[in-house]
Amino acid sequence: MGGLTEWLLDSDPALRWQVQRDLLCAPEEVWRATRGLVAVEGFGARLLGLQGVDGMWGGGAFFPLGYDGKEDGQPWTATTWSLNSLREWGLDASVLQARRTVELLAEGCRWEYEGLPYWGGEVDCCINGWTLANGVWLGAPVEGIAEWFVSHQLEDGGWNCEWGAGAARSSFHSTLNSLKGLLAHELATGGTPETRAARRKGEEYLLERRLFRRLSTGEPVGEWATRFRSPFRWEYSVLNAADYFWQAGVRDPRMAEAVELIRRARQADGTWLQGGRHPGRVWFEIDVEPGEPSKWLTLVGARVLRWWG
Repeated sequence: MGGLTEWLLDSDPALRWQVQRDLLCAPEEVWRATRGLVAVEGFGARLLGLQGVDGMWGGGAFFPLGYDGKEDGQPWTATTWSLNSLREWGLDASVLQARRTVELLAEGCRWEYEGLPYWGGEVDCCINGWTLANGVWLGAPVEGIAEWFVSHQLEDGGWNCEWGAGAARSSFHSTLNSLKGLLAHELATGGTPETRAARRKGEEYLLERRLFRRLSTGEPVGEWATRFRSPFRWEYSVLNAADYFWQAGVRDPRMAEAVELIRRARQADGTWLQGGRHPGRVWFEIDVEPGEPSKWLTLVGARVLRWWG
């Protein structure tokens, strides 16, 4: 990879350790040492410094304290989004465990929806997926959320955050975020026969649709499926989905067309361009402006293509 490798390695520890592990196949002691820096350098240390004495970020569960819904875009500063970032960046759970984060959130953090207890989850599939993943990472009591996904899986095999409003057809976005939570649970605990079956059924929902096509017509589900934005946040894309299947170790021929779309988006210099930022308040930016080469997207795109072979 030459110069591309050097460019990727000249980055925050949160990204650099993944380059070492997933693209360079560095010895485990090398990438683990880099991952250990997440707690004390760069993005990870900066975000850790913003945690309140109550264990929360921004004083809220999904939205920061005082959010009135009138801002341009959703704020990405509250507790759930901050935990998502730290987990995805590879922070060792022991750092937050030493701060009694699980206990503090159990004591004082409530969802904006009906004041439900934080580690009990909510009614939104995506929120529950993230809370399940964050919970098993930190050792919180979230087994009930895993079981919730089994009972709230729709007939077509996926999930939809609008199920409470009567939605009977699954959403690509909701299904992928649900699958990520179930995979994290399964990797951490082994899962149960029911949660493992639900995850396989959810994967089939996406695979039947080739990761981006409507089952009814075969047409692309939307332009967002091939728009790559970093960080991914809640949004579905074939790159986001393929990265999930890479982590799950599921290599299915029905993904081939989607992988080819990822390959075509690669620039001549081997990079992938930032497709845009999700509007909304952030603690600090971690990626480039739209249209510029993104190290985060290049990491994900390169490891998906390397895995696909």
